[in-house]
Amino acid sequence: MSTNLALYNETCLKCSKLTTNAYSSSFSLGIYLLDRKYHAAIYAIYGFVRFADEIVDTFHEHDKAALLSEFKADTYKAIQDQVSLNPILNSFQWAVNKYYIENELIECFLESMAMDLKKKEYDLNSFKKYILGSAEVVGLMCLRVFCEGDDKLYQELKSPAMSLGSAFQKVNFLRDLKDDYEGMGRTYFPDLDLENFSTEVKKELEADIQKDFDAALIGIKKLPQGVRLGVYAAYSLYLKLFNKIKKTPALQLVEKRIRISSVGKSLVLLGSFYRNSGR
Repeated sequence: MSTNLALYNETCLKCSKLTTNAYSSSFSLGIYLLDRKYHAAIYAIYGFVRFADEIVDTFHEHDKAALLSEFKADTYKAIQDQVSLNPILNSFQWAVNKYYIENELIECFLESMAMDLKKKEYDLNSFKKYILGSAEVVGLMCLRVFCEGDDKLYQELKSPAMSLGSAFQKVNFLRDLKDDYEGMGRTYFPDLDLENFSTEVKKELEADIQKDFDAALIGIKKLPQGVRLGVYAAYSLYLKLFNKIKKTPALQLVEKRIRISSVGKSLVLLGSFYRNSGR
């Protein structure tokens, strides 16, 4: 690789890192705790996912469908050409080509983004499809990086990785009930009536999410040493948020967005170090 091309790729990867740090303190912390050899690829994946999500959630004064279609075409062209003048897509194509991330995962993700342009309410089937594309396959992209070509390990950890992505996304949905409904007119959970959001309904949703967390933890314990702490820290941050949501009455959850303080995040980090020490 020429010096100039290496510099260009490095600059693009810094853009992906900047994007991650700007949009998610929780994922930034999790990535920081990974072995450094994984940082660039995970930043690249997050930057790609974040930009696609921005198209459907932010650019209200523009033709979102056209922008997403163009983004999709540019993504596949970047992967095929192994270069792009879009720094986020250049970083992503580098990660895809280096770690052999399947096009099926990318296509599934982009299909879920397209669903956000059309659907405002979800039944059980469309909800499962959206969770698969928006979260579970993102977990699988990251798992491809973590397994570094070891397909046997990938297949063993595939189901737990999907469960972790599912848990994260469902917690996001619970946390953002108010913002999604008032800002986007969306309700993701199947047949959910926010005007009559009861304690019983909330507990049913929480029981389903807890199953995802439990299944994910089994896989986290089997991750390579250089990965486990970072993934466990992200798991712990979301579990803490989830536990705080569980303690929040249903009516209050519809009225406000639950957050974890900086001090709370620091305590989670310390706990993660302690639980993973010596393993």
